[in-house]
Amino acid sequence: MSNCSAVNAALAELGFHGSYRPQDITFLLKACDIQPTPVAEKERLIQSGLKHYSEMISEEKPPTAEHMAHFQHALKLGAERLAAEVQQLGHSLSARFPAQPVVLVSLVRAGVPLGVLLKHQLEKTQPCFHYGISIIRDRGLDLAALNAIIRQHGADNIVFVDGWTGKGAICRQLTQSLSSYPELFDDGWEIPRLVTLSDLGGYSWLSAGCEDWLIPFGILGSVISGLTSRSVLSAEISPSQMQDGCLNPDHWHNCVIYDHLKADDLSLQFILQILDLIQQQPHAAKAGWSNALRAQQQQRCLNTVQWIAQHYDVGNINLIKPSIAEATRAVLRRVPERILIQDPAHPDVQLLLHFAQERAIPVDILGAQLGPYHAVTLIKKVEKKQ
Repeated sequence: MSNCSAVNAALAELGFHGSYRPQDITFLLKACDIQPTPVAEKERLIQSGLKHYSEMISEEKPPTAEHMAHFQHALKLGAERLAAEVQQLGHSLSARFPAQPVVLVSLVRAGVPLGVLLKHQLEKTQPCFHYGISIIRDRGLDLAALNAIIRQHGADNIVFVDGWTGKGAICRQLTQSLSSYPELFDDGWEIPRLVTLSDLGGYSWLSAGCEDWLIPFGILGSVISGLTSRSVLSAEISPSQMQDGCLNPDHWHNCVIYDHLKADDLSLQFILQILDLIQQQPHAAKAGWSNALRAQQQQRCLNTVQWIAQHYDVGNINLIKPSIAEATRAVLRRVPERILIQDPAHPDVQLLLHFAQERAIPVDILGAQLGPYHAVTLIKKVEKKQ
């Protein structure tokens, strides 16, 4: 039996829902205006240590016709798989939290589309609340926003959502940020309750699998994520602000709302299309995931990333962006050095190969050396000015 859609009025009033509907998500971010930084200048400032990546944001342009054609192709190939795996994850979560309200906390932005889909899947059997909050590598989870959620719902039924893992950097950051929140860890697990669609890095508490596939929402930006930018953090938030001032949006991480992309927005259309497929093609199975499978995958990932770092003389592994989704986003947002491909004939890497040709990015074909990854982008090392 379906419950009415759960929304916490107090937090909904403080947050916003972007281009989604109010019943889909509440973003606990502070919308702001930030002057965009050109990509090349941003790269220089990041690698020189003059600024952290979270202090800057580049302009997001509308997807080109070619980019959208690749998205539609990815959707055609992967929509049924996505619909099935959302149901598997939903059934697993319902089994873990039987007849209890579930509080989904999606990590902005990559976790948001999956979180919206899971919310609607779970609401067939139980109340489900859904929030989007920020996590930033080397800076941490937005604990003020998290504390605001805990103040309203408690911590026992919170589950974090991300789209996928690549190297596991975000999950390691999440684990570190939550060291003082034992309620967010299940017994026997060293990582918090994090759900993903694809756990290539081996860092998820629950995942639909660990295959590198062309996740449709992984190759677009704000136009598939409620018109929100990735999160921005320009000022340090004090512990007292995180705790006592957690209901003040001024103490949350920031983002930009990309109103100029409204004409290109597919966020809600995408959700409705997958929900329609779920209704047409019901699945009863749960996700086949375990801590042992996760640990095995993690070792495979670590071995591959280490080989890439040694083979290409990459001293900072943050410059290695593995997985089709991460490799694609790196090409769009950073300055790529080269793209590594396992099999150039594979249909899931054709968009990356298109970008490589369009932007004259070198491509290396590495076959089985790429381990679990179909694609990896290496970020260009910026020469330091004397």
